[in-house]
Amino acid sequence: MSPEQGPNCKLTGGRWYSEYDDQYIDGASALDVDHRVPLAEAWDSGASDWTAAERQAYANDLGDDRALIAVSAKSNRSNADQDPSTWMPLAASDHCDYARDWIAVKVRWQLAIDPAEQAALSEDLTHCPNAPVKVTLAR
Repeated sequence: MSPEQGPNCKLTGGRWYSEYDDQYIDGASALDVDHRVPLAEAWDSGASDWTAAERQAYANDLGDDRALIAVSAKSNRSNADQDPSTWMPLAASDHCDYARDWIAVKVRWQLAIDPAEQAALSEDLTHCPNAPVKVTLAR
């Protein structure tokens, strides 16, 4: 069954894949849209110096497919506002994409990466295939 858009853009039906926990979910109501780099993490990494318009652009970034991701509500809430030094997706199959996408979003928005975050990302990426990552700066 394909998803259908109803009143107020509400989605019903459909089958969705949550990368964070490697599971399929029936119905969009069990999903959350996650900021790959959480808003609080962005704030702590440099967004606190941005204008309100820049923060709004970050929060609603549709210009890069890696910025926002639909995942199970459970996995999104377990992530909260943590960085890769304290949280990685339950599904090991998503660790490489998660780390690469995290870095791409940080570079896109020129956000800082702290030492613990960098160490965790470096460790995670040692287990990943070497692949080029293209980033278009947002600011």
